[in-house]
Amino acid sequence: MRQRRIQLAAAVAVVAIVSVIATTALAGGGREIRERLTGFEEVPVVSTEAEGKFKARVHGDRITYELRYEDLEGDVTQAHIHLGQRDVNGGISVWLCGNPNPPVIVPPPGTQECPDSPATITGVITADNVVGPTGQGIAPGEFDELLRAIKAGVTYANVHSTMFGGGEIRAQLNDDRDDDD
Repeated sequence: MRQRRIQLAAAVAVVAIVSVIATTALAGGGREIRERLTGFEEVPVVSTEAEGKFKARVHGDRITYELRYEDLEGDVTQAHIHLGQRDVNGGISVWLCGNPNPPVIVPPPGTQECPDSPATITGVITADNVVGPTGQGIAPGEFDELLRAIKAGVTYANVHSTMFGGGEIRAQLNDDRDDDD
């Protein structure tokens, strides 16, 4: 009799745990991305003391993110998520922030400005924020394609500055592993 009670209690516990996990997944707990940005990830490599962190959580039809950067050697001009595998530059998929002065590439309307370093910015990425790159197979608004590219590890976040127009710090994004906290 005692053994049946233990078995029943174990079964109830398993059902409860599975229910909590399923509820969390359905509520959009999402996958987490955490990456450390450095100049050594840029292409070509940049020797800089600057560093940053990119944290994001995928919630079905949106991604919430936080980008922190500090010690940049130039003034911040823009930050993006690009489509490109490790050691390769790619086109812009999402603008995280952008400053129209100097107008290297004018950010889309509604893009938040990049504050001076050190700074932390936050935001939400939806299909409306996906700008491409069409030449690499992601059309504007194709949020699912962006998610597929992130899952495959072929996107990166970077921060551009006046000193390093091509990017001063960068990190490859991948939702299957956690790097630094």
